Amino acid sequence: MGKLENKVVLITGGISGIGAASAKLFAEEGAQLVLVDMNEEVGKKFEQSLKEMGHEEVVFVAADVTDREQAQEIFDHTVGKFGSVDVLFNNAGVGWTGPTHEYSYEDYRKVVEVDLDAVFSYSQFAIRQMLKQEKGGVIVNTASMYGWVGAAQSAAYNAAKGGVINLTRSLGVEYAQDNIRVNALAPGYIDTPIIDDSLKEDLAATTPMGRLGKSEEIAKAALFLASDDSSYMTGNSLIVDGGYTAQ
Repeated sequence: MGKLENKVVLITGGISGIGAASAKLFAEEGAQLVLVDMNEEVGKKFEQSLKEMGHEEVVFVAADVTDREQAQEIFDHTVGKFGSVDVLFNNAGVGWTGPTHEYSYEDYRKVVEVDLDAVFSYSQFAIRQMLKQEKGGVIVNTASMYGWVGAAQSAAYNAAKGGVINLTRSLGVEYAQDNIRVNALAPGYIDTPIIDDSLKEDLAATTPMGRLGKSEEIAKAALFLASDDSSYMTGNSLIVDGGYTAQ
């Protein structure tokens, strides 16, 4: 029996990088999946690829995670199709780097809206549904090691990810007695499309393990937090960064 057998799991940012690796692993562990992302063409192809691997209980939904009306519709659709929402993996995210004095306010808001505001919205809708179900649930939020340490030219991203970590703490404490566990995942430098190829060697050199992480490694950590393996954890942040923050 899989670790997520018969669990309904909603993943934002679920069709590439960490999200796609997690979707594959979660499906292998028995989850019924709803994957939310912007790119409909890529999303439909990924949904089909999972079905061809034998994972029939997968639905892709094209949506902007910053749109609360769409978010509500996604939760309604998920409950209508699968009957519940047992796990929410808030994984969608964007980055923006550059000198802070050159940021436009619009650039700042875009990062915070996706990386923090959408985490709040989806968590709020998930908690409302989980309270109705009266059987608890799990929320996993993708933060970052940059939620723990400062970095030049990454002010908006760092602020948002720090917010995710403290939002996770607050929700974990608030809903602990409702059997709703809320934890964050804080990856380091991971070899995904979000990192430009020209930067990968330099970033690996700053990491004690001397390499970038793999999406599959983060997916295993996400599975730990999403499953009963982490049943006595809530309001916490799991750092998976090759030793970067330890230095």
